[in-house]
Amino acid sequence: MGKFYDQAIVPPEMRRRFDVYDRIRKIGLDLGTFEKNVTTLEGRNIAGCVIHEGGLVYLSGIGTGSKPMNDDPDRVKHGQEAGKEAADHHIRTLHWALSCGGEGGDLNDVLYTVKALGMVVSTDVEFHSGPAVVNGFSGRWQSVFGGAYGELARAGIDASYSGVHARSAIGGFTGRFSLEPEIIVAVPPALARAIIQNRGWIFPLLPGVFDRVAAAYRASSRRSGSVRPSASRRKAARR
Repeated sequence: MGKFYDQAIVPPEMRRRFDVYDRIRKIGLDLGTFEKNVTTLEGRNIAGCVIHEGGLVYLSGIGTGSKPMNDDPDRVKHGQEAGKEAADHHIRTLHWALSCGGEGGDLNDVLYTVKALGMVVSTDVEFHSGPAVVNGFSGRWQSVFGGAYGELARAGIDASYSGVHARSAIGGFTGRFSLEPEIIVAVPPALARAIIQNRGWIFPLLPGVFDRVAAAYRASSRRSGSVRPSASRRKAARR
């Protein structure tokens, strides 16, 4: 498990026993590269992720999908697929937010999921499939961190439930997309403090901080003799 997770206060029966990156590989989620995903706040007024020193990590909403929702099954299916895309985006963002600075943290250090909010685009006043649409997001998230609705659960039972979250799913918004989910997770306070002390509480990074973090990443890559692969491939390389 994660360096910080192993030191966290989690009851034995609630500890996650699997490697999150194994699941990421199984469901075909590409975490991308440092160069593509670790950027600066230059020209931006909204953070993708904010880390509180107490261990809460807040991930901003992302609009996905191309059609407004109604209760037609095909339209709901489109929204669920858009929810999966949003979950992939959040997992990718969280991976790089936790790991890019070399403090030793990664997705295996996520203790549990706190709360998700799914805002579903629909102008149909009788629309009632908002929760079903957001299930696409929740199910994909649980596929990685654990939960009865995840792709790797069997008969509603999973090896962990750290992906299960409190949630609100609200329909009735307007927009040129299908839904916008956001999510909050908990990591060990020791990891949160290590990140904040090294590179601040915000991701993407401040420009000056980015220069330092990127230089350290390149130096580490040179010492290893090649550019480091993304985390979804590092696990496979060790096998």
